[in-house]
Amino acid sequence: MSGLDLIIRKAAFVQDGALRRADLGIAQGRIAVIAQQLDAPAPELDAQSCLVVPGLVETHIHLDKSCILDRCDIAEGSVLEAVRETTRLKRHFTCEDVQTRGRRTLEKCLCHGTMRMRTHVEVDPGIGLIGFEGVQALVRDFAWAMDIEICVFPQEGLISNPGTEELLIEALRRGARVIGAAPYCDTDPRGQIDRIFEIARDFDVDIDMHLDMGDTTEGMQALYVARKTEEFGYGGRVAIGHVTQASLLPAEEFEQLAATLGQAGVAVTILPSTDLHLMGRPHSHAIPRGVVPAQRLHAHGVMCSVATNNVLNPFTPYGDGSLIRMANLYANVCRVARPDELARCLEMITTDAARLMRLEDYGIREGAPADLLAIDAATPGAAISELAQPLWGLKSGRPSFTRPRPTIHPP
Repeated sequence: MSGLDLIIRKAAFVQDGALRRADLGIAQGRIAVIAQQLDAPAPELDAQSCLVVPGLVETHIHLDKSCILDRCDIAEGSVLEAVRETTRLKRHFTCEDVQTRGRRTLEKCLCHGTMRMRTHVEVDPGIGLIGFEGVQALVRDFAWAMDIEICVFPQEGLISNPGTEELLIEALRRGARVIGAAPYCDTDPRGQIDRIFEIARDFDVDIDMHLDMGDTTEGMQALYVARKTEEFGYGGRVAIGHVTQASLLPAEEFEQLAATLGQAGVAVTILPSTDLHLMGRPHSHAIPRGVVPAQRLHAHGVMCSVATNNVLNPFTPYGDGSLIRMANLYANVCRVARPDELARCLEMITTDAARLMRLEDYGIREGAPADLLAIDAATPGAAISELAQPLWGLKSGRPSFTRPRPTIHPP
């Protein structure tokens, strides 16, 4: 075969549910051929039997308010305090500031293997479109390494915050591809949900909501969102993130909720780092974890992803951009142990996450974009259980980063 730009030798990857080892031939930024042994004149990259996966997919992050921890005063560690602190600080954001901090976060994500991303961006009369415009610049700057879509949402209320709706609509007109929500921050949670569905329908965009963050089961809206999803025929186009209140439901009620979400086609994004930090603050002992068990959602056909959410801010004072670390954290909290369950954790930052974002061109198959990541692991389960490091990435067949293996120096 001729016309190949690169051959990846001895790649281990999952195909049709089984681990396979083969050569991958890359041409014009795409996977041109997959074969046991390719014989062609082209540069070669030895995968050394590392696990090769499609680039990682970050379904929920906030670039606009990342890396502001050094400006914050965290005393309570509550959701309300995090919103209050961010509201205070973002009044002073500039486009250049958003770009500088967002670039720092994006570079970390890139070096940990993320190649597709959905970033949530706040718009409201206090900040206007400054965060949106700053992130739009980052989308352009990092297009060589990452495909980034913007979800605009009203963190400080929609019904209760006049002028916000007009800004959401303007951002959608300027290219935002998803609309979000934060009903728990509004005086009329269901009024916000209703309006978000209407705007999404008018602009034919997907919906990704922050939902049901709380330390009790009072005021949950997940069932209402499922009902609206069916009413609008939006199955497969709605995701809800956090849903920490669901982790407090009795088993029977949880199963009923999971079945309803699965039937309606509502996906769930699990954000373990943020939810572990924020949830359970009123408790002095037996503190709830607030992390929803995806295993039980999967049983009812609910699509799930694991994501980063915030990085170095009052919502999450941690973060290095590693989705593998986030999936490992989820596995620890939810006691995921079997190899097949651990492998599903990897799927929640790759194939399942891609399905949540409706990425039709994703995967390792002939004709797909050559967005590939080599992980220093023998199996998908080991990638999560061992916190395996990404070693190199290709975006459209072009190197995007490399990370050398450590060298041991015995005496």
